[in-house]
Amino acid sequence: MLYVVKYSGPFGFIKPWTAVRDSETLSQQFITPSIVEGIEKKLFPELLQQYGRIQKIVRHRISYCGIDIQQERTWSKGGFEAKCEKGIYKTNMGVIGRGILLNPNLYLAFSNESDAQRAFVQTVCLCRNEDLLFPEIMESMSIEEFEKINGFELLFSESETGFKVGHNRFNKASEMFGELIVVGNPIRTADAIS
Repeated sequence: MLYVVKYSGPFGFIKPWTAVRDSETLSQQFITPSIVEGIEKKLFPELLQQYGRIQKIVRHRISYCGIDIQQERTWSKGGFEAKCEKGIYKTNMGVIGRGILLNPNLYLAFSNESDAQRAFVQTVCLCRNEDLLFPEIMESMSIEEFEKINGFELLFSESETGFKVGHNRFNKASEMFGELIVVGNPIRTADAIS
């Protein structure tokens, strides 16, 4: 039996693992192990000192309605700089187009009902603190029922059996691998409920 909490919100941002400063970048369509671990540490702060292991979230699934390109101002890693050359002020700032997930639904599955109840009274975010997802429903379901939820899910692997999905910030920047599972149609229409 799984205890599933559904989160939803108007938009959610999942950072591309390459983190390049291209002129346009889109959100990932799946959640990496370090993102799941970060969400878990937010929900269960007693796990903050335990790194590199997801302990309470046993499964997850994400779907959304589309991707919207929004402009974001950025500057290089060294910080903001401004200088004057020939009477013209120049900065190291740039503008990038960032793809944001619209109306994401995030399902987090727990094996323990008390963990799900704790998660149900909290918000989560997908990589940026201002992109909050709010708890919508909590229900118990069988693994077979969970498998029918439309969405993307990255099944985490310990070895290189899947494709590389980035570096784990909680585990000494170790490489992360996974296999992408796509169930049904994970890109919902705006009027779709689930």
